[in-house]
Amino acid sequence: MSDKILKDMDDFTVPFMCRSCKARHGGICSVLSPGQLSDLRKHIVKTEQKRNSVLNVMHDEQGTYSNILSGVVKLSKLMSDGRQQIVGLQFAPDFLGRPFSSETDILAEAATTVHICSFPKNVIEDLIRRNPAVERCLHEQHMKELDEAREWMLTLGRKTALEKVASFVLLIVSHTDPKIAGNKEKIEIGLPLKRAEIADYLGLTIETVSRQITNLRKRGIISVNERRSIVVNDKKRLSAIADQCE
Repeated sequence: MSDKILKDMDDFTVPFMCRSCKARHGGICSVLSPGQLSDLRKHIVKTEQKRNSVLNVMHDEQGTYSNILSGVVKLSKLMSDGRQQIVGLQFAPDFLGRPFSSETDILAEAATTVHICSFPKNVIEDLIRRNPAVERCLHEQHMKELDEAREWMLTLGRKTALEKVASFVLLIVSHTDPKIAGNKEKIEIGLPLKRAEIADYLGLTIETVSRQITNLRKRGIISVNERRSIVVNDKKRLSAIADQCE
């Protein structure tokens, strides 16, 4: 447990439900004072969303925003003919929603079991107006998402199939809880997407994704435990492949 969380647990000015929250020191909550957290707590609703649950309604007025406490959220765009493209993934403690926008054309779904902390739209937007630190925090997240989108454009446009699959695995590793990953030589992760979804996300076929996972396994870089659980045996080599094929 981090020193910041331990400090919060001894600070009785911090709301009880916030003291051990995983998002307390990440996302918008990290810049709020104990008093502001207490005010926000009155409006908080924490829920568990099962995999494949829809977290927002497209082209409809957004009523709430949320912090992702745990799990992975899949962002998709739908075409007029019903085709769907995965355009991004969000992880804890990312902020889910677009403040001051009346609606969204991005579909957010739970890729895994997801725990979220939701707040009414008007409460958050008022908090943003009154607290420049919150606005700055959200701006930094949006810039981070923009950088990640540009990096993913490079992955889709220039990388080989093996490099793409290695980049995807590395993306999941990079968002694995540090207490789990640490400096261990081997890191076990659960893949948040099915292979068909990974193929969609990477612009590949399912068969190609399966072949490249097998390729990484034969090289000894990963081990496959179950259908959606793998162990990264050599993160350094995985990173090298993601950047430039061996």
